[in-house]
Amino acid sequence: MKTTLVCSGGLDSVSLAHVLADQGGLSRLVSFDYGQRHTRELDFAAACAKRLGVPHHVIDLRSVGVTLTGSALTDDLDVPDGHYEEESMKVTVVPNRNAIMLTVAYGIAAAQGDDAVATAVHGGDHFIYPDCRPAFTDAFDTMQRAALDGHADVELHVPFVHRSKADIVAEGARVNTPFDQTWSCYKGGALQCGRCGTCVERREAFDLAGVPDPTVYADPDFWRQAVERKRA
Repeated sequence: MKTTLVCSGGLDSVSLAHVLADQGGLSRLVSFDYGQRHTRELDFAAACAKRLGVPHHVIDLRSVGVTLTGSALTDDLDVPDGHYEEESMKVTVVPNRNAIMLTVAYGIAAAQGDDAVATAVHGGDHFIYPDCRPAFTDAFDTMQRAALDGHADVELHVPFVHRSKADIVAEGARVNTPFDQTWSCYKGGALQCGRCGTCVERREAFDLAGVPDPTVYADPDFWRQAVERKRA
């Protein structure tokens, strides 16, 4: 199955790229510049495409992103520290982001003759992001089949939607994903901060999966405090 993958350059999407490549189904990567706080991750997406020998399409959505206000990823708002499942993390929601990106990816897949569009949304995203939940992905697949009816047959591939980030780490390790060549941190500093929701979730996932984490964090120990606070 020839698959277009929406790839941010983060751990989840790069791991899925390597899984799809291992299965012989990866056709291309599609990434988006929507005016996010930093574009460090796009360099890692480009490196992934080069490593796997597939085309990399970078779509300029900055004119759209500038109107998607109110998020710490697109506005001058502080990115909160802590666990992903804290209420404060909802400030990182970019309205309709996945729906917008997937719509563009479907158009590319249909134009290029691919059979599927893949995205690495997973169970850990469900608390914060409505466009990562199964209700959304199921409805979106139905909508896109109607949108392309009679023109192309493209399905939505979401293999991690009911699985955890630890599962993704395990799958990525199985296919030798170079985890040090992925970027998760929302803050975009010289090092991944180790304190924002994505860094904490990333570090916790490696621990739960029993896989060594090669990532260098500015604060490598904060994640334990964040996890304990969430449990309490």
